[in-house]
Amino acid sequence: MAEQESWTSRIGFIFAAVGSAVGLGNIWSFPFQTASNGGAAFIVVYLVAVFLIGFPAMLVEFVIGRRSERNPVDAFADLGYGGWTIAGALGAFTSFATLAFYSVVGGWVLIYIVGSATGAYFGDAAAYFGSVASGPTALAAHAVFMAITIGIVALGVTGGIERTTKVMVPSIFVLLIGLAIWVFTLPGADAGYGYYLSPDFGELAANFATIVPAAVGQAFFTLSLGFSVMIIYSSYLGRDDSLPADGGAIVIINTLVAILAGLVVFPILFAIGGEVPEAGGSGTAFTALAGAFGQLPAGAIVGFVFFMVLLFAALSSAISLLEVPVSYVVQHYDYERSAVTVTMGVVIFLLGIPPAMGTGILGWYNDIVFQFLLPLVVLLLIVFVGWVAADLSADELSQGSSVGSSFTGAWLWWVRLVVPIAIVLTFLLGIQSLLIKGGVLASPVFLG
Repeated sequence: MAEQESWTSRIGFIFAAVGSAVGLGNIWSFPFQTASNGGAAFIVVYLVAVFLIGFPAMLVEFVIGRRSERNPVDAFADLGYGGWTIAGALGAFTSFATLAFYSVVGGWVLIYIVGSATGAYFGDAAAYFGSVASGPTALAAHAVFMAITIGIVALGVTGGIERTTKVMVPSIFVLLIGLAIWVFTLPGADAGYGYYLSPDFGELAANFATIVPAAVGQAFFTLSLGFSVMIIYSSYLGRDDSLPADGGAIVIINTLVAILAGLVVFPILFAIGGEVPEAGGSGTAFTALAGAFGQLPAGAIVGFVFFMVLLFAALSSAISLLEVPVSYVVQHYDYERSAVTVTMGVVIFLLGIPPAMGTGILGWYNDIVFQFLLPLVVLLLIVFVGWVAADLSADELSQGSSVGSSFTGAWLWWVRLVVPIAIVLTFLLGIQSLLIKGGVLASPVFLG
């Protein structure tokens, strides 16, 4: 059995977990989800959902990971509940399957970085996306993105993941803040701020049944819950770390990134006098903002910086997805990390060939993961922590923390009763959405 790795510092864990959560979904999907669900009213519900649903669910994965100090598959057996291994195995499989199409989207980001430097998409953003989203170009970019991801994970928890995220996560903040300051100077940006920051509660009341589930789903997925990432990352934690404090920091930083992304996207779209696009697929997201860059002063520079932010976000999530299956094989079979990482990465690349050759297949991959696998995995983890191993969970949550029995007791009942209702509702609405749209990708909700 391989020796358990660990973070060198608490901030290393927080940056790595934030990096996993701050993916394309937070920076790219969040603004377009806001646009298609009532604008600022959606944000109000989203913030409530993040802290009342997402945060308690994140602590569930933290408890399992640190208590077992094992990968998601072996964690339950080590805790004395071998029958629940299926929950961890399903989470690991979800990470594996997600990276197969997530890497394709990461490849798109690489293509757009080059396109920003050359101005390739400025003439006709929609046509450009259609020419690079699938086929040989997308496949080559998918290979490059996977190679970078493999290289980072192969270096280990401290030498690869922790060191890289300590650079990428602060860079995301700095670049986003810089973009937000620049956007503030654009003529016409005021209308974007008004749309983004002035909630219409009448809109919320009129569309409550659609806005609330969408906000809960976005909050749920943006925190990387259900992939077992937080289980493996928390397994590398020390006993003196406070799970509630670390989880709170991760949720707050993650949410700030999403809010910052909106402060960049909406003023840009309003500054060019265009309509705010509703969520209508991955292409809609890329063409809407990419097209705007072509109409702005210094658009090539702004586009390059923005897509660099997206690249850091995509990579920080991708390495967490690859770490989940790699950690299992390394710990369970005591194989060499570098060899396991390369092997896993190659297999994932091969599984990503179909979505790289057709966006319709990518949409099918996306739907299976987000509408079925993630809600199922988190529901299993919630039941395990809340009902099966409740005493163990309460004890672990209080380790290294000043929280008392009143907090742990309230948290347990909250994850027993409230969080499962939100998950089941999201699951049922996801099925309804799939039936209505016939399995076609109709949402730019990518990981994190």
